[in-house]
Amino acid sequence: MKDFFNFKQFITPIIIQILFWIFVVFSVIAGLFMMGTAGVIPGLLTIIFGPIFIRVYFEVIILFFKIYERLASLDDKTPNNNPQ
Repeated sequence: MKDFFNFKQFITPIIIQILFWIFVVFSVIAGLFMMGTAGVIPGLLTIIFGPIFIRVYFEVIILFFKIYERLASLDDKTPNNNPQ
């Protein structure tokens, strides 16, 4: 719990995963709606490529958190070089 309040544990990656699935569901619903209004091809393209683009977008966001975790682990392994 201490890590949570000191912002050493992030909740954003969990929220991003939840948002990913919500956006995937909306993408499929939008694709189905487009099949009825704009045509079958645009609807199918939305159903197929919508989740892929959403996945790539959220992976880029999560990448920042992964970079931070790796840098923090390297910082923990590096001895303190401050002369006193």
